[in-house]
Amino acid sequence: MSGNHFKGHEVSCCIKYFIFGFNILFWLLGMALVGIGLWAWSEKGVLSNISSITDLGGLDPVWLFMVVGGVMFILGFAGCIGALRENTFLLKFFSVFLGIIFFLELTTGVLAFVFKDWIKDQLNLFINNNIRAYRDDIDLQNLIDFTQEYWECCGAFGADDWNLNIYFNCTDGNPSREKCGVPFSCCTKDPAEDVINTQCGYDIRAKPFQC
Repeated sequence: MSGNHFKGHEVSCCIKYFIFGFNILFWLLGMALVGIGLWAWSEKGVLSNISSITDLGGLDPVWLFMVVGGVMFILGFAGCIGALRENTFLLKFFSVFLGIIFFLELTTGVLAFVFKDWIKDQLNLFINNNIRAYRDDIDLQNLIDFTQEYWECCGAFGADDWNLNIYFNCTDGNPSREKCGVPFSCCTKDPAEDVINTQCGYDIRAKPFQC
């Protein structure tokens, strides 16, 4: 009986190149998100004045691109090289990292159900902080406008939430032209209008709310 043993590939060619192709797209997408984040920061002057990161009172949406893009880049790189070189260490790293992400998502879902009242309070605080910072950052402004248009809402609880913003509040000493108004994203769009009326929210809270 022969003592020679046939040593086959540890990873099937089909599986290897499928994982490689999937992860190279994942890797390129992560690199693109990081690039978009860096470009947005350079446009806002953050890269030339790093202290401006702390100037915002609300969320800077660029952070989302940077964090998600960075994680996708690392995972995609590990999956690509691991599959192409049949490197079991990188493949294990890729699998474990995906497992950790899944576990964190599951844990977050359970905690969100258990502490739903606390999370609701924190979410309202988060939304209010971003309403205050609405005019401080163009990316944040676009994100809030997109959210209000998509969900057809205005503020966290209603239009009066915009009293938190120095430009939209109804105090007597407010010199802003947007006093007692709301952003245009609060208004119901007229299908017949091709151009967005960005002034539709002016003075709207000084009379019965129509948006």
